[in-house]
Amino acid sequence: METAPLETTQAWLKEPKMSYAGGEFIKGGAPLSLKNPANCRDLTKIYEADDRTLALASLSAQNAMRGAWAQITRRERAQALEAIGQLIRDHRSELAILETLANGKLYSESFNDDLPESADVFDYYAGWVDKYYSETCPVERGFLNYTVREPIGVCALIVPWNFPLLLACWKMAPALAMGNTVIVKPAPNTTLTLIRLAELIDTAKILPPGVFNLVLGGAEIGQKLCLDPRIQKVSFTGSSDVAKEVVKASVSQNLKSLTLELGGKSPNIIFADAKDLDWTVRQSFRASFSHKGEKCSEPTRFFVEAPVYKQVCEHMASLAHAVVCGDPFASLSTQGAQCNEAQFEKILRYIEIGKKESCRLLAGGERDRSPDCQDGYFIRPTLFADANNAMRVSQEEIFGPVVVLIPFHDDEEVLAMANQNRYGLAAGLWTRDLSRALRFCQGLESGMVFVNHYGCYDFSSPFGGIKDSGWGKEMGVHALAEYTKLKSVWFKI
Repeated sequence: METAPLETTQAWLKEPKMSYAGGEFIKGGAPLSLKNPANCRDLTKIYEADDRTLALASLSAQNAMRGAWAQITRRERAQALEAIGQLIRDHRSELAILETLANGKLYSESFNDDLPESADVFDYYAGWVDKYYSETCPVERGFLNYTVREPIGVCALIVPWNFPLLLACWKMAPALAMGNTVIVKPAPNTTLTLIRLAELIDTAKILPPGVFNLVLGGAEIGQKLCLDPRIQKVSFTGSSDVAKEVVKASVSQNLKSLTLELGGKSPNIIFADAKDLDWTVRQSFRASFSHKGEKCSEPTRFFVEAPVYKQVCEHMASLAHAVVCGDPFASLSTQGAQCNEAQFEKILRYIEIGKKESCRLLAGGERDRSPDCQDGYFIRPTLFADANNAMRVSQEEIFGPVVVLIPFHDDEEVLAMANQNRYGLAAGLWTRDLSRALRFCQGLESGMVFVNHYGCYDFSSPFGGIKDSGWGKEMGVHALAEYTKLKSVWFKI
């Protein structure tokens, strides 16, 4: 790792951080302390947005919608998105350091996974700015009817703590591409990368004041955004239970458009005829435990066909035992710290629940108490074997490095178990039987299905779930519809 960005970052952290609204940084209300989850040491302080800051953000965003941002050409808008993407690339090391310090994930995960995609998504949607066409409709003779796609308005983008910069960019890029203005609210303990991005955008003068705003704080700030009648759109990523409160607040003052990308308890079905069982297990393990298991789409329910169940369990356990928890910046570490104390304690509570539910503990089941981990929120990769699908650890989202393994004997049995869950975000299956694969792709109640691989993502493909896993889609052309309103125009000939 380069030393210069780390030294620069440490100096930057000495000054408390502020919200950004209307093209200026505002101190706001009370200070909140941020801690490094890997060692629980103080990182810096942020000032929570007060009512004045929130009002300025929404009013400035509304004025920009009607003013400077509405006047620029599509080409200029595309160039602005491309410039933001380039800023992220130019400051990749610095932003990756900030992401790891606040979130606890490995620096390699921040640098190699999160940052490149955060930049590239702006290029992708810059290409859509002048290519998202309307249509003419074949109505009865005597009329000409056509549709127009217009910006939806001021968009509140509420992002979680597991991928704070990446998921903010997933929302910002299509929203800005369609001519909207945005107010981003990150989780309070993972604000650093977005604060730094706000500084970079401000210094470069890429966007007119009010187009991009950043408000800092907790759930109360998010609720106030949802209640603000100047805001026309809320895009929220987080838990399904919190989403219900978002829905209530968002329709109480005006009927806001909503996109909700929520939780998951994704099944991963391994059939005995999987082509390369060792590779299947390794790839499935990585899908579950990368980024400390703090991923909504990760596979956490492993359904394994009986003839290979013992072999899969043994291989999974060997991989779990080999994981090295430790300093996220150390090259030997293969798993970082859980993001915050509340999530750390929640995961440990679920591990105790799994033990009481008579699962067989294959690996983990405790915090990591090695010398390099004892001061941070580190949890060993945990595997529960011989579970059944009705157990709490099989049904409820844990959002951490915990997986259950459940044996099955036939296709109908496992399809029914896979669908017996409130969530429907993602699913994986591994088989050489094409007919079975197609049948399961049709039968699985899931927004995404991965066949003989898990976790295939591309900007061109929609991301999102069904049931309690959300409303609407992120990514692809499908996200553009979430950030526009459709108008039908009739001419009498």
